[in-house]
Amino acid sequence: MHTRESVLGEADLALIHALQIAPRASWTQLSAVLAVSPDTLARRWETLTTGGYAWSSMLTAHRGTEGTLYAWVELECAAGDTEATAIEIAEDPYTLGVHQVTGDADLILLVNCPDLHALDGYLTDRVRRLPGVLRARTQVVTQLHNRPYRSRIEQLTPGQVQHLTEITGGERRGRSATRAYPLVTELDQRIVAELAGDARRSAAELARQCGTSESTVRRRLDALGAAGACHHHCLPAPRFSGRPVWAMVTAVVPPLEVAESVASLARLRQTRVVTSVTGPHNLALAMWLRTVEELHDVTAGLVRAAPALRITGTAVSLRTHKIGAQVIGADGRRTHHIRPATGS
Repeated sequence: MHTRESVLGEADLALIHALQIAPRASWTQLSAVLAVSPDTLARRWETLTTGGYAWSSMLTAHRGTEGTLYAWVELECAAGDTEATAIEIAEDPYTLGVHQVTGDADLILLVNCPDLHALDGYLTDRVRRLPGVLRARTQVVTQLHNRPYRSRIEQLTPGQVQHLTEITGGERRGRSATRAYPLVTELDQRIVAELAGDARRSAAELARQCGTSESTVRRRLDALGAAGACHHHCLPAPRFSGRPVWAMVTAVVPPLEVAESVASLARLRQTRVVTSVTGPHNLALAMWLRTVEELHDVTAGLVRAAPALRITGTAVSLRTHKIGAQVIGADGRRTHHIRPATGS
């Protein structure tokens, strides 16, 4: 059962793939790789973004000198209140994912807070007080094993990828997990917050908004990228991408097998986010699929890739309300973005 065929053409997907590799590349640089004029590329991107079919965004990977805290939150809602609750909570700056799902829970949220104290405050003072929420179950992410929103389109040829990387510098290597986090300043947080809705905003515009110079903006963005302190993501709206079905798989892996297992799981095409979590299972994987039926083959593939894996549950999204900072309307298109919280 296909929920919707892709309405994005090959040229659109090639442009999105190029922006996944080099989010702030100039139209002239992209033109050299895609063999389309800079003006045509700019107009096409404007059509995709204003229509809600694609977006480019930046989110912080950590605040201050410490990593930011993620958590998966499952909500059970009163009958008839699920959609209204999802729409309301999608407007919160702490939610980076809001999915209306099948299974024991009605909603699955990906929440991002500075620390455990802030997470407790958000859940206690906000989430559990929503009129439609009956109960909430939280699993803190103890380790994020791969970068969220990474490229999975793979529309460009290897030669095009190499050419684009050579002329722009491409994606920098992520920082080593053993390195200390560099200092992320208040200015850095303001710059990244301005880019949550559009990661291609010019340095001149960012300088005006943040009260600094263009050279400072460029220098700070280069430093943040080199340190792995932010996540760029350029995505098509899932309903129109050919992979419209969001799914979560929970699993248990023996502690001594986790490292080898997650390395194998992260290489699979479908998996977007692989997380170690607290609770009755120790892994939670989120992915986008072509069809609901594909989930069966994917779960079998997960076990083949990581034989120590024991799957404990699956959930499929009936509707996605938010991805990252982007709010998704009932028609599957992006409607607006929510400026993420920047407090440390």
